[in-house]
Amino acid sequence: MLLGGWLSFSVAVSAAQAAYCRTVEGHEVCILDIHRSAKNYWEYRARVSVDGEARPMAVYDCRDRTLLRPDGTRVSFRNDITGDVVCRLFRR
Repeated sequence: MLLGGWLSFSVAVSAAQAAYCRTVEGHEVCILDIHRSAKNYWEYRARVSVDGEARPMAVYDCRDRTLLRPDGTRVSFRNDITGDVVCRLFRR
């Protein structure tokens, strides 16, 4: 029982340390998981959280500045604060 509690705690701590977080417009935006497209280098599949609330995986198009949500809707970065955080992560 104690061992199970220790494992759960250590996984939670390591996941929190791995997240890349930024404050945007008073909200904490964290990238929990991110993958760059091999075919379209300007696209990222990312799972983010806003103020600790995780969102499902979405496709971020940094060239068109839109994101494709899992339900198929395309949203402009102007209407979603997570896009700039995802696209700025690897921009040089």
